[in-house]
Amino acid sequence: MALLNIAEPGQSPLPHQIKRAIGIDLGTTNSLVATVRAGSAAILPDEKGVMMLPSVVNYTDAQMPRVGAGALALAAQHPADTLMSVKRFMGRGSRDAIGDAQRSHYRLAEGEEGLVRFMTSSGERSPVEVSADILRVLHKRALATLGGEIDGAVITVPAYFDEPQRQATKDAATLVGLRVLRLMNEPTAAAVAYGLDSAEQGVIAVYDLGGGTFDISILRLHKGVFEVLATGGDTALGGDDLDAALAEWVLQQCGSPSLAPGQYRQLQAAARAAKERLSDEVAVDLDLTGVLPSGGAVRVTREDFESLIQPLVKRTLGACRRCLRDAELDAGIDNIVMVGGSTRVPLVREAVAEFFQRPPLVDIDPDQVVALGAAIQADILVGNRPDGDLLLLDVIPLSLGIETMGGLVEKIVPRNTTIPVSRAQEFTTYKDGQTALAIHIVQGEREMVSDCRSLAHFELRGIPPMVAGAARIKVTFQVDADGLLNVSACEEITGSQTSVTIKPSFGLTDDEITTMLQASFSHAVEDKLARQLAEQRLAGWQLLEGLKSALAADGEALLSEEDREAITVPMTELRALLEGQDTDAIRTLTERLGRQSETFASRRMDKSIREALAGMSLDALDDEVMQ
Repeated sequence: MALLNIAEPGQSPLPHQIKRAIGIDLGTTNSLVATVRAGSAAILPDEKGVMMLPSVVNYTDAQMPRVGAGALALAAQHPADTLMSVKRFMGRGSRDAIGDAQRSHYRLAEGEEGLVRFMTSSGERSPVEVSADILRVLHKRALATLGGEIDGAVITVPAYFDEPQRQATKDAATLVGLRVLRLMNEPTAAAVAYGLDSAEQGVIAVYDLGGGTFDISILRLHKGVFEVLATGGDTALGGDDLDAALAEWVLQQCGSPSLAPGQYRQLQAAARAAKERLSDEVAVDLDLTGVLPSGGAVRVTREDFESLIQPLVKRTLGACRRCLRDAELDAGIDNIVMVGGSTRVPLVREAVAEFFQRPPLVDIDPDQVVALGAAIQADILVGNRPDGDLLLLDVIPLSLGIETMGGLVEKIVPRNTTIPVSRAQEFTTYKDGQTALAIHIVQGEREMVSDCRSLAHFELRGIPPMVAGAARIKVTFQVDADGLLNVSACEEITGSQTSVTIKPSFGLTDDEITTMLQASFSHAVEDKLARQLAEQRLAGWQLLEGLKSALAADGEALLSEEDREAITVPMTELRALLEGQDTDAIRTLTERLGRQSETFASRRMDKSIREALAGMSLDALDDEVMQ
């Protein structure tokens, strides 16, 4: 009779309750997939036992793109069709990416909304599609290893990735059919892998020098909750740049010959291999056979290499210094976690240890640490560890804000903000004598209220009548751990206050949220132009209202007929323009009318001062000043 295995309490649920979850480190140079089995996180290898998948895709064959080592082998022969370090291009525009593309010998095409696309023999490919092809291989690997469908995945991203870059990563996973449980910041994943989340408290620095990006994050842990105090880094600095510095030096030693794109790819590969060997050896020889017509070899010492990369390492420390300043720490760093293959370079480890005044943690393979942490997080999120002591904080799926004049949306709590959260912002009145404020709460990513979802309306009354812009109304958004939103408005002079409580996510399915997010990206340029037009219209109407009141009060007394006409004629022109769509024309005329009315404004100010001082003696004036 076979014996049944019984798990240790808290280690594993019953077999039929186990769900398959994976953590993915979608890296610039290499990618990995990991899972938790028997209570321990481990990297999943391919059928040959290889754990790391080079983040490289070759599109020479339109029917069958090659991914990983097979694609990397074609880099020299088909440089424009072999896409690597694509993570650098995620969510970026074509103009921003020109420099990186030229160094990589890619042919770029401008896609929708100006986003970068690569021209290959198989047609145009976006960074999202390339990333999806990498994720597809990792997904298949997980399916084959775990023997069934995957219930969810946690994918890591750099902490400084902005919203377009994060959304592009999720889009890539969606193309593959992966259910994304959460996008996890890479530094947080690394800290979790080291078990630092089990400490009661501490301050952790995560130094992540990957293939194409550098990231420094300062985290504070308190009772199982990670708080990101500050992040910094450089999206265009990484191990690839260390390789490039060595490759350029080798070319200089050989007389700076011109290389074809394929030959330069070979030289980069040789430089990368030399960098890796120099972590253990004091000198290596770079074999240039097939790279240069003359072939031969160039000897590189560790001292040579370190002198070449010293400026790059200093750049990373400069980012660390800025990050520490932003964190406003009262005490020092308790732990330093090293992430990324290039942190194996002895100079990097020495520089980091000297900067932070303590040795960094290097016990876990720096290439694997992020994927392992993501797997632990995925195992918790999917429900395999209900008693896990790591507090998992949810995020807001769509931005929350209020309507301002002109039908514009002012976002107060951006999407993906961790909850619970409290955010406040000050607003003011639009018209003279305004005693109430209508507050319209909206949800969405678009710039105009008409394109977002209305959540609630309420009014704040009891505002003292003042000139437009003088009142100060503080609007506070508070979202609790259950996603309940409480919005309050308080007029700071009288203390008048009112509030409303709503459930922002009520009635929205995941598909509806996805549709709203996709609309925000597909209409990004259109929304930007619409907001610019609305803002210029608002500025124009405010100027017209102010001048109308001023002319009614002091126009005849302070202006000649000619002066009044110099103001009223462009006022009529501006009023007509405000009904149209020409943003530049409205801006130009508003600015011109503002300049033309400056003399009138000065005369009104002089008049007000004279009236205030009329009949007042010098002694009384001195007393007034002293008070």
